[in-house]
This record gives sequence, C-alpha cells and structure tokens, in this order.
Amino acid sequence: MRLIIVGSLGGQLSTASQIAISNGAKVIHAPDEATALTLIRSKGADLLMIDVKCDIKGLLDQLASEHITTPAVACGVGSNSDEAVAAIRAGAKEYIPLPPDPDLIAAVLTAISVDQHEFIYRDRNMMQVVKLADQVAGSEASIMITGDSGTGKEVMARHVHTKSRRKNKPFIAVNCAAIPENLLESELFGHEKGAFTGAVARRIGKFEEANGGTLLLDEVSEMDVRLQAKLLRVIQEREVDRVGGSGAVKIDIRIIATTNRDLQDAIKDGTFREDLLFRLNVVNLNIPKLQDRPEDTRALCKHFAIKYADFNAVPPKKITDSAMKVLINHNWPGNVRELENTIHRAVLLTIGDEINASDIVLPDGKPHMEIQSGSAIKTAGTYEGSEPLSAASLIGRTVADVEKDLIIDTLKHCLGNRTHAANILGISIRTLRNKLNIYMSDGVNVPSPGIPQIPNL
Repeated sequence: MRLIIVGSLGGQLSTASQIAISNGAKVIHAPDEATALTLIRSKGADLLMIDVKCDIKGLLDQLASEHITTPAVACGVGSNSDEAVAAIRAGAKEYIPLPPDPDLIAAVLTAISVDQHEFIYRDRNMMQVVKLADQVAGSEASIMITGDSGTGKEVMARHVHTKSRRKNKPFIAVNCAAIPENLLESELFGHEKGAFTGAVARRIGKFEEANGGTLLLDEVSEMDVRLQAKLLRVIQEREVDRVGGSGAVKIDIRIIATTNRDLQDAIKDGTFREDLLFRLNVVNLNIPKLQDRPEDTRALCKHFAIKYADFNAVPPKKITDSAMKVLINHNWPGNVRELENTIHRAVLLTIGDEINASDIVLPDGKPHMEIQSGSAIKTAGTYEGSEPLSAASLIGRTVADVEKDLIIDTLKHCLGNRTHAANILGISIRTLRNKLNIYMSDGVNVPSPGIPQIPNL
C-alpha cells in the first residue's frame, strides 16, 4: 500500500502517518497539491489522504485529466459536516475526522488493499480454470486470459497476482480500449517534460509503476498495431523508453493480458501481431460464459443482492426460487456485468423484502411469464401500459432511430454505466461515447452515470 498524505492534517500528520505505517503502508508526505502531483506522476500511489483545507477537487480533476485513477480520502479536524459533504462532493471516497482513530484508518486501508472485485465461483467449469490459474500463478510466465466481455477476466488476473510471488508488489491495470490511441503510448511508457503539448512534467508510465509487480493489459487486442511493435520490444528487452526520453529504464514485471476477441482472426486481418501473441500467450486461461456456469449465477445473484441492498441502505431482499429460476435460465449475453446490473436494478425497484420473478427486468426483449395463484399472469420486463417490441412496431423507422432507442434503453438498464452498456451492446466504449455525444447534441436525454432510470409504474 503506497499512501501519499497531502497537507498538514490539522497538525495530526505524525499521528496519522504512524497509524498508517503500523498497518503496513508506505507513507510519503506532500506539503501541498503541486508536490503531490509530482510524487504521483513519478512514484504512483494506491491512496491519497488529503487535508480538507487543500483543493481536493482541483487535485483530483488534474489527475483525471492525466488519466490517473487514485482513490482519495479527506481528513479534517473534528466532525465538521459541511467540510465532510464538500470533500465527498469534490471526489473523496471517505471523510476521516481528526485526531485520527486507529481502527478507522486501518479499516480504510484494508478496504483499499482488499480487491473490490470479489472472486466468487462455485461452478465446476470455473473451478477447472481456477485450478490451472493456481498452478501457473507462482511462475513468471505471461498469461493471456480470454473470454467474452463481462465474464470476469480482470478478476481472474487479480487472483493470479494474489497467488504469485509478487503479491505484495503493485498490481497495475490498463484498459487499452478506454484510453485514446494518441495517449496510450504515454500512459504505458511515460513521458519526459515537454515531450509533447501538455506534457508539463515528467511522468512515469504504467510499466514503471508496476515495477516488481504485475501489469494487466486489459483488452490488449484494441491496441494500435504500431504501438504493439513497441510493446513487443519492451517485453523482450525488459526496459522502457519514455516518450521524449534519451535512455532506457529497466523494469521487472509480470504481464497478464486479456481479450474478448479471437486473436487468430485479428492476426489474419492484420490488426494484431502474431509475434506479440506468442510472447503474451505462454499460458491461456479461458473464462467460460456465465450461461455455462449455473452455480456461479446462483452464488453471484445472492452476493449482488446483499451488496446492493447494503450499498443503497435498503433492507435485505431475498431472491425467491421462481426469480432464481429465471436468472439461471437467462443466457446473459453481458455475462457477470449484465447480471450485476440486473440484480442492482431489482434491489432498487422491488417493493417488499423478496425479489420475485416479476421483479426481474431482462434487457433482451423476451419477457418472462410467471403463473401465480388465481391464474393471474405477470410479465417480467414489462410494465402496465407497455407492450413487448414487435416487428410491426419497427416498420417505417430508420435503423439509426431504432439503434438510438436500443442504446438509450440499455444505458438505462445499466444505471448509466457506459462501460457496462458498451459490453452488453457489443461495441467499444469509444463508439458508445461518440454516439451519446451526437444524441446529446440533438437534445436527447441521456442517462447520467449512477442515476437509476426508474420507469413509470
């Protein structure tokens, strides 16, 4: 755990540092925001602890503009509710009153250290993959994790890291599909000050940040083929050249890559280098689709129901047998991500303490019929006054218009989460964002991230 404390913490800096160090954190102090930026660019960090007197929003906005994702907690003397609210609105994950409570700081550090992507599996098909992962985790071999979007490839990568000899070193993940092509090279390899417009200071790349640990190249198949050549050289030579730099920097990392594409087809198309595949695919872990893991579906449903009831501060809701039957029998084209959003939505919209089959809103347009006592029929996925989409309702409409409705409806189902929606739709996050920008310029109401779109009941 690499912790950077920003500011004086109201005179409690020494106490907070000692508590963090006693809980295994490596602590660096930055007296102001500018120093913190320099340290994060050059050394990286797992957590920021920021004095509420600092410009929290300015610091976090600057990090976001440089595609640096580091969670932050705010600290202030006493329990000033106004300061706490302002800090959370500025982007802090938590507010810690000072003088610091050892148990509270320990809990925060533990929460950041423990992987938030819980690894839950019960199905025999998944157990076979995990068994192979455990066998190779202790080696230094590069691993390629394949499988459809949303199956849990990053969770598997983190599992391999925690089982490896590098488990106490950094685990750094880079989503190659989410970063614009012109910025990905700098993101991976770093840059020197003045290397290009906007390079206001030297910044280490993800390869250097992961030194000693594991680097995850998520959706590596989306990387431009020209950048793949440089990646291949880095893997072979175990050294990186920062953009605008004059010398190579030695690195010691273990590489794990993921893809949801058939790379043999990509090689034939000329969009992926065969020699790079040989370097990355020393061991292959193929994650089965969720529809082929019924026992995982059952376990994940129960887990997400508890998780999102707690997250939204609502009473726990039990999933009935009829609802579970619907969930297990669905094909889940979006896999675990789609299942998670479906359960989250059910927890929010269900009235009462049980989630029934009629409370499960499936996004595939195929309503589920549930026969209840008295021969009353309820249809999951539809609401009073609505009808399933029929072929006749599409006649006379343009493809673009139908596509727009599909994208907006999927985004509503995903509670505004762009990444999840893109995975369900089978398009890249870049394509989705471009389409949403067009819709918004035309005055279309596009769901914001994290805001449930509750239908009229």
